[in-house]
Amino acid sequence: MMNGLQSLPQWRSTFGKPEGALLGFMNAVYPLSKVIGLFPATWLGDNYGRRRPMFVGFLLLPIGAALQAAAQNTPMFIASRFVLGFSTSFLAQPSPILVTELAYPTQRAKITSLYNTFFYLGAVLAAWSTFGTFRIQSTWAWRIPSLLQAVMPSIQFAFFYWLPESPRWLIAHGQEEKARQIFTKYHGNGDHNSPLVDFEVAEINESLQRNTLDNHSNSYVDLMRTAPNRRRMLIAVGIAFFAQWSGCSVVSYYLTLVLNTIGIRDVAHQTLINGMLQIFNWIVAVCGGALLVDRVGRRRLFLIATTGMFCAYIPWTVLNAEFAKTHNQALGNSVLIFIFVYYFFYDIAWTPLPLAYTAEIFPYSLRGRAITVNYIGTYAGLISGQFINPIAMKAITWHYYIVFCGILAFLVVAIYFLVPETKGHTLEEINEIFEGPQVPLNVAVTDGKGGTQATEMEVSSDASRKV
Repeated sequence: MMNGLQSLPQWRSTFGKPEGALLGFMNAVYPLSKVIGLFPATWLGDNYGRRRPMFVGFLLLPIGAALQAAAQNTPMFIASRFVLGFSTSFLAQPSPILVTELAYPTQRAKITSLYNTFFYLGAVLAAWSTFGTFRIQSTWAWRIPSLLQAVMPSIQFAFFYWLPESPRWLIAHGQEEKARQIFTKYHGNGDHNSPLVDFEVAEINESLQRNTLDNHSNSYVDLMRTAPNRRRMLIAVGIAFFAQWSGCSVVSYYLTLVLNTIGIRDVAHQTLINGMLQIFNWIVAVCGGALLVDRVGRRRLFLIATTGMFCAYIPWTVLNAEFAKTHNQALGNSVLIFIFVYYFFYDIAWTPLPLAYTAEIFPYSLRGRAITVNYIGTYAGLISGQFINPIAMKAITWHYYIVFCGILAFLVVAIYFLVPETKGHTLEEINEIFEGPQVPLNVAVTDGKGGTQATEMEVSSDASRKV
């Protein structure tokens, strides 16, 4: 949205052609307000269910969109972005947790990875709405895209009634029968005697009992209380922060400034490139990342992606330097090619995995707070970048890209030594990667002859096949 608006002269003239620190603040207020909203959203989700904060978000978000569309001056526009960011937290915080906790075991990785790729669906709609309105010679060129921000949440809200609650939350709050009904419907093909349902319920109960024994309180301090949790935190916060400081935020929020440095200044061309980039990003994130996560693995995707980003950023920087000397437009167009190459690699891991991976590696009792801390890391990266990026781009232009070359080299090494593979494990089994081997879970299931037998569960991709 902000990339598209910054390209529009109608928006720039309305707000006095903001640049530098003011432009940075107009961008940064959105993630800043999301940080503030995360804490009440987490409290609501942990105490009243994953659906409750989402309901609040659906009510507040259209108000922010209406305020932005009606903005008459810079303070009003900033206030609207604050309301939008605050309300979005009530949707963003519980959603990946709910998706993770509802997903069928063998489909969890793909579904949770797909969740975050839909960021680009919103980006596509925002980018193309500004491309469609830039010819309007009035402030409606930016007011219409601003108002359209309320459309997708309204569609989601229309179907919200049929969204089930998290079975793990229900079991943790003494509502095991409701959780069993949800598992039976979505994981057991309606079979009330499904061994898989018995296994999942028993596994969750045992995991909750272990967490209760291990944790005497239920606070953010628990995230740092043990060595395994500290390792989880280092990974989660590192991935979240560097998802924004790996070179993408320069293009994601200041594409106009980047294109200006390579000689592409026409409004039509800038808005068209923005729109095409978002479509490209979404296709790659879905087909090259989310749908391959079980086949390739999380760790390998992170390593391939980050290495590819580093290899793309080097020629991006060199070509930009040469363009600054010669102003040869062919060099500028070559930079544009490497921006797309960079995003190809970014999208296969850094778009689908940060939230999905964080939700996987933390146990149930800490998952809500871990997602909140992950978002704080993300927004810390966003806020700092949105202040620093426009100032640095104006002051040192292409030299700023050298910083990201160094960061990407560091990330390749850090991922290699710190990030473990979680492919092929249930949410409860992933604990063993960090905590060490635990006593195998045995579940009593009916043997069909009136007796019971203890068994360990192997889950297939077909809900009707369970052994």
